[in-house]
Amino acid sequence: MELAAIIFSMFFAVNIGASGAAASMGIAYGSEAVKKKLHALLICAAGVLSGAVIGGGNVVKTISSGIIPERVITLEIVCIIIGSAALSLFIANVLGIPLSTSEVTVGSVVGVGVAYQVLFVKSLLVIVSFWVIVPIVAFSFTFFMAKVIKKTIKRPASGKKAKVLTVLLLMTGFFEAFSAGMNNVANAVGPLVAAHVLTVGEGTLYGGLFVALGALLLGRRVLETNGKKITRFSKGEGILLSGTGAGLVMISSIFGLPVPLAQVTSSSIIGMGMAKNGGNVFHKQVVKTMLKVWIVSPFLSLSLSYMLVSLLLKGDYYALIVVTSVLLASVGTISLMGAVRKEHSSVHEQGGGI
Repeated sequence: MELAAIIFSMFFAVNIGASGAAASMGIAYGSEAVKKKLHALLICAAGVLSGAVIGGGNVVKTISSGIIPERVITLEIVCIIIGSAALSLFIANVLGIPLSTSEVTVGSVVGVGVAYQVLFVKSLLVIVSFWVIVPIVAFSFTFFMAKVIKKTIKRPASGKKAKVLTVLLLMTGFFEAFSAGMNNVANAVGPLVAAHVLTVGEGTLYGGLFVALGALLLGRRVLETNGKKITRFSKGEGILLSGTGAGLVMISSIFGLPVPLAQVTSSSIIGMGMAKNGGNVFHKQVVKTMLKVWIVSPFLSLSLSYMLVSLLLKGDYYALIVVTSVLLASVGTISLMGAVRKEHSSVHEQGGGI
């Protein structure tokens, strides 16, 4: 069982690397400071590993014992937490959507806490409040600064200035990857530390290595989504975006708070796009899809972990009935709403109804 728990955790770490690649180097790639995807992913891998080893310990402690009691987390629970979170993240990676690993991991841990009724509600509320506050700060700051840049800088930098901006953008991209290592590696190894399979130091080292590997192997599609499909940036704008994300996530990591790096970066990108193009950025389908995935993902992993604990460890088969009923009700309601909208549209266009 210990080997299975380690394999599950390292598989999750690989998927974290794929998702974190876009959040940390998507901006540098979108600004063409680095033109080849492989080079962007190599910088990401180096930054993530460094951040995990140097500063990943505080968030590991939060994931391992700050949401539910450490005594609850057995090897079986580790497999359930990581399995539920990894499945949610893997689906997002296949779709090419930058998903927050913090959301799905905390959702999985909360599902276990709900099943055993041992949840540290105050700590959870603090974490969730930062999930809302930090992206709003990122959006607002980049929106304001982008307006300033738009008014004060009329021509793109050239010559030596352009080279300096390129170097600065690569540096801020590296530090954003560093912040990802500080914050996100804990999501994969925190449960292992809680179950006393690994120490904090071992967890951050091994987790960092596998996250770096995931960035190199699976990060290309998500890198493309964040870097090219949402909006394009100048090098100066890219520095602002990466610097904002890195700073906010590093501060959160120092205080041991797992925050959604993908949301922070993507919120900054949307703020920049809105400053440049107005509200048109919200009409892009990729932005709408990302917002939906962000809302659904923690509840998906929470439901999965709750159901697995109830079925496999507690023998409570009523949980399956409840979760299935909620799922069917949700899908049915969404389908019904779509049908009603379609019918209303038909009424307006044709002047008739059923």
